[in-house]
Amino acid sequence: MSETPAPYDATGAAEPAPAAADAAPAGAATRKRPKPGERRIQILQTLAAMLEQPGADRITTAALAARLDVSEAALYRHFASKAQMFEGLIEFIEQSVFTLVNQIVEREPQGAAQAQKIVAVVLQFGEKNPGMTRVMAGDALVFENERLLVRMNHFFDRVESQLRQSLRSAADEGGSITPTVDATAMASVLTSFIIGRLQRYARSNFKRLPTEHLDVGLRLLLG
Repeated sequence: MSETPAPYDATGAAEPAPAAADAAPAGAATRKRPKPGERRIQILQTLAAMLEQPGADRITTAALAARLDVSEAALYRHFASKAQMFEGLIEFIEQSVFTLVNQIVEREPQGAAQAQKIVAVVLQFGEKNPGMTRVMAGDALVFENERLLVRMNHFFDRVESQLRQSLRSAADEGGSITPTVDATAMASVLTSFIIGRLQRYARSNFKRLPTEHLDVGLRLLLG
């Protein structure tokens, strides 16, 4: 398994040992059961790791259960559906990225610098979390519940909204006579740039890094 962090990694907790079967055979040594919350985390971590594999755009619950060495019924004791498992990954993406975005806005006074750092943070998150990138790019959601794609699209709408605010501030600082128009247009361009870089990363089987020549690219876009 790669270094893809699962939701618990953000808190610094240690990686759990491979999951044991839910019921040990009679006479076998008793193995410690994970706590309910730990099992959910293991499921999400394993799903993210499986998404890193080539051709893993569609993962079945049977394959996920086999990887965890549990029954499919055991998965559904923690998640009502596979869609809910993907929602868990999306929630982790949202919380991780927007925590960092909020820190940038609080600490960086210059609007243009805010925008550059926001773009970098989203792309760096994807680069460090390849399995999550398949979710962000939408590839892993194509055959899943439509609400997942809607929620992921909303994530990028939020990113674009924050970029627009930062760039509006930068346009005001630069003396633009049409700051709102300028900020709206550039926020759209930068969001498309982010999505394109993440899609290329996922569809190249993680060979084309999203942060490749990032400084140069942003300098050309932002002038």
